[in-house]
Amino acid sequence: MGSTRSNFERVAGGSVKTPLLTRSRAAYVRPVTPKRISSMTLQSDIDEVEAIVASARAAQTAYEANGSQIRYDRAAQAAAWAIMEPTRNRTLAELAVETTGLGNVPDKITKNHRKTLGLMRDLATAKTYGVVSDNADTGITEIARPVGVVGAVVPSTNPAATPANNIINALKCGNAIVLSPSPKGVPSCERLLEYIYAEFDKIGEDKALVQMVQGRGSKEKTQRLLEISDVIVVTGSQNNVKRAYTSGTPALAVGAGNVTVIVDETADLDAAAQKITASKTFDNATSCSSENAIVVVDAVYDDFVAAMARAGGALIKDEGPIVAKLWPDGHLNRSVIAQDADKMIAALGMQGDVPADTKFLAVETTGVGPDHPLSGEKLSRVAAFYRATDFEAALDRVDQIMAYQGAGHSVGLHSMDDARALQIGMRIPTCRVIVNQAHTFATGGSFNNGMPFSLSMGCGSWGGNSIDDNVHWKHFMQTTKIVREIPVREPKVEDIFSDYWAAAGQ
Repeated sequence: MGSTRSNFERVAGGSVKTPLLTRSRAAYVRPVTPKRISSMTLQSDIDEVEAIVASARAAQTAYEANGSQIRYDRAAQAAAWAIMEPTRNRTLAELAVETTGLGNVPDKITKNHRKTLGLMRDLATAKTYGVVSDNADTGITEIARPVGVVGAVVPSTNPAATPANNIINALKCGNAIVLSPSPKGVPSCERLLEYIYAEFDKIGEDKALVQMVQGRGSKEKTQRLLEISDVIVVTGSQNNVKRAYTSGTPALAVGAGNVTVIVDETADLDAAAQKITASKTFDNATSCSSENAIVVVDAVYDDFVAAMARAGGALIKDEGPIVAKLWPDGHLNRSVIAQDADKMIAALGMQGDVPADTKFLAVETTGVGPDHPLSGEKLSRVAAFYRATDFEAALDRVDQIMAYQGAGHSVGLHSMDDARALQIGMRIPTCRVIVNQAHTFATGGSFNNGMPFSLSMGCGSWGGNSIDDNVHWKHFMQTTKIVREIPVREPKVEDIFSDYWAAAGQ
């Protein structure tokens, strides 16, 4: 790292020196955030996290020292089966809904199963131990190496599927992992770890490889985990994402979602309406990939409204009452967030105003920005509904929405004109353009597209993120390069600059 730090550090605001945690490969540990320790409770919280990470680091050192591809694969399979086994899957889904009040049990069962199965498909042939590349032309041999201890902050929206995804990726690449769940997600994480430990008992694996910050957690516990892990993965609030990127630890933290989808005049309207409905309502819109705004071109506006009604989407033309009920005190109404359609409709006072079989509400609006909250993420079965004179106007609207919220995440397109997907990709600040698919299912990997299965989507520099890809196994591994001499390949200067000289002069 360029310098070796002392084996001791001074506690902020005091004179006592405490030993640093030792890393298996490391010459340093990041220092405590400079702030005064204000209470014994706070110090106890920090000590607890440091002890957990020290235990995980010792386990990881042994895991790597006695590692093999077979061992890493078997540990990942154990963690995957811990959540996929049908009885345990249902228990985790029921517990998640009971304790968080978000989403619904059938969809969480589907999510736990499909996201994990898809991840295991992606990992089946992945080489994460030993030599993974040997190129005679470049003379470079690459050896897979773990990143060490992964610190993972996980959200209440997916309190089992997201940690399971991170755990599997970490184990596959030779790492240990420590989870910091949201307070409402603690019971689900605890139960998931129980199931993983039961599988580890079957294969004789070290349970210390997978741990969590105990109790209901605190900002101080999470902060210390961010500071002393080797790599951190953060999915959740933008406050946590910001803390991750300012912690001094390499971070895989993802940006805010606020997906907008365009329906143009060439689209199969019934197919588009059905896919949008299925995606918007899945797990009661808990996903960051759920459509939050629908932009429809004028030429098919009325026809799409009719198709949407057939699929279960009700158009609301007066946004005022919806906005008042959805943000009664300036904050999202908890009676609406991630609720079943009937509960949401009742909380919004829309009983009798929409058909009985309504699955989601599309609220007609024209504004974008902080004075128009419908243009932002709503975490509910409510979508903003815009009309555009033509495709160019639709692009302008999407640009405005993403400039306000959700830049970098993804955009949906329902169209038979593939060139329009390229237009979006060249113009809009987005890392993904999802074409003619149910957005929630497609963005994080699907069995009918090539995206890596993940529950965390990087948003590039547009979203303030270090990655523009779905968080997947390659982010949990690093490589050592052996570099050998090869025949000299030095070009002549004129070979490089002849075209430039011809155009600009020498």
